[in-house]
Amino acid sequence: MFQIEEELKKLPDLPGVYLMKDDTGHIIYVGKAINLKNRVRQYFQSSKNHSIKVKKMVQHIASFEYIITRSEVEALVLECNLIKKFDPKYNIRLKDDKTYPYIKINIQDAFPRMTIVRQMKKDGARYFGPYTNVSAMWEIVEIIKNTWPMRTCSRNLPRDIGKERACLNCHIGKCLAPCEGKIKQEDYKKMIDEVLNFLSGKYKEVIKKLQEDMLTASEDLQFEKAAQLRDQIMAIEKIEQKQTATLSSMLDQDVIAFAKSPEDTLIQVYFVRQGKLVGREHFYLQGTEDETIEDIFRDFIVQFYANATFIPKEVVIERVPSEQEVLESYLAEKRGSKVSLITPQKGSKHGLMELASKNAEVTLSQFGDQIKKEQERTKGAIEEIQKAIGLDKVPYRMEAYDISNTQGIQSVGGMVVFEGGKPKKSDYRKFKIKSIFGPNDYGSLEEVLDRRFNRMKNEEEGSSFSKMPDLILMDGGKGQVSVAEKVMKKYQLHIPICGMVKDDRHRTRGLLYQGEEILLETRSEGFKLITRIQDEVHRFSIEYHKKLRGKAQIQSILDDIPGIGKERKKILMQHFKSVENLKAASLEEIEQVEGIPQKVASNIYQFFHKH
Repeated sequence: MFQIEEELKKLPDLPGVYLMKDDTGHIIYVGKAINLKNRVRQYFQSSKNHSIKVKKMVQHIASFEYIITRSEVEALVLECNLIKKFDPKYNIRLKDDKTYPYIKINIQDAFPRMTIVRQMKKDGARYFGPYTNVSAMWEIVEIIKNTWPMRTCSRNLPRDIGKERACLNCHIGKCLAPCEGKIKQEDYKKMIDEVLNFLSGKYKEVIKKLQEDMLTASEDLQFEKAAQLRDQIMAIEKIEQKQTATLSSMLDQDVIAFAKSPEDTLIQVYFVRQGKLVGREHFYLQGTEDETIEDIFRDFIVQFYANATFIPKEVVIERVPSEQEVLESYLAEKRGSKVSLITPQKGSKHGLMELASKNAEVTLSQFGDQIKKEQERTKGAIEEIQKAIGLDKVPYRMEAYDISNTQGIQSVGGMVVFEGGKPKKSDYRKFKIKSIFGPNDYGSLEEVLDRRFNRMKNEEEGSSFSKMPDLILMDGGKGQVSVAEKVMKKYQLHIPICGMVKDDRHRTRGLLYQGEEILLETRSEGFKLITRIQDEVHRFSIEYHKKLRGKAQIQSILDDIPGIGKERKKILMQHFKSVENLKAASLEEIEQVEGIPQKVASNIYQFFHKH
């Protein structure tokens, strides 16, 4: 048995991370310390100076463990990773894990192209973003495509110049066909420089160049081209008007401000790139009533930048956070160069920070009540399900399962997860059925559940498969529930299982629990949640099935053509991208594909034009 007093004596005078556990072994809090002995002991000494939250937590601590680190910064990184991994009840949790898109120009290549990515890498490319407003980003992408005909293919140039014919983009004026050697590398580079200027916000330079081109086109009586250039100039001017110049310098900055209610905190982040405000995002933090704003800022900064693809040189913050020097070292380590956390008292930076602060207050007042109502509604829905089937505890984590196939072909299983009444898509799983052949939904379902709970037994704590569901929901009735009960018995698990039954019109009707059908009020939040879960697991599994079936159809069609094996299928799909494109190709176009003999090309052409 864990003896807290004895274990406290063993704590070292070293930096590290500590994990508090309850009597079930679940991690309820993760913290870091420059001195583990002093920090952990504080929890079990006089509670006079403890916050209400800490007092509640200490009541539930049954044991603890610790991990020694080499430095306080290393402890900070480990603490952040463990909070994300275990999602402890008493830690401030930043639920938003979105990654925003960037526009990437691979300038290290001879003929650069533009791609959209969500992770920055140190690969020599230029990245622009992040774009918190995705529709605004696509607007920029469209302007680039219409103004500068860059290549979009992934061909290795200049190695592959002349090996393949140019794609459709060349014929419609969307690409200058460097793959056919139609543009010199230095001329292509000049075009890329214009794109880089545009993405860097140097709109005046870009507009001036386009105006010169428009005038030349007009003088040469190329009125259609002049009109296109005019439209492109107007589109760029429209973008320029939308981006507010906030600083006289061309700095990259993040500006972080807050608004606080008695229970919760809203953090507002402004993204300033090249001196212009390019986006903003807010984060709603719950359960911060007993936390100081300095600690909230500290925890937010650590979690927000944990997986950041870009960290600016300067982060403007409304309040000096706890452990500022440690945070700056942490950010500098991630960025690879110095990062300053500043709290300006005057000037344009202070003005921008005040603007972010006012926006945080407005957002909190606008959405605070709305968010709380939504949370209460979701909580009510889960409690309604708990009450309807008589569970001892609220089913916080619900897992739903469904099977999809076409007459037993390409059978797949889908698992969706809802936590706190909301989908947790990172925990969704797809299963390709391996042991069952033909139309056997029960056998397929047994395989899926067996694989899932066998993994739970062997998975490392903190991974998605290691988590025990509070309720299992089967898309179906008695048969599906019986299969799930069989698997639970095999693994000696006591997890409640419900069937989600449908009416004759294939709509959710109610729940089947322990052989009894339970009908929920159709307008109730509990019924709406069950319907949403059932629809979601059906959508998820059927989409996976359609994807596999589509791939199989492509393979089976090409299998019928003499001379087409595995390698030639691959060559054809890489070149034409789809069967429809191959079908529409002329005999000459097929003959020009490297690796396809003339006789085989003739077989392909004849096959599609006879069928």
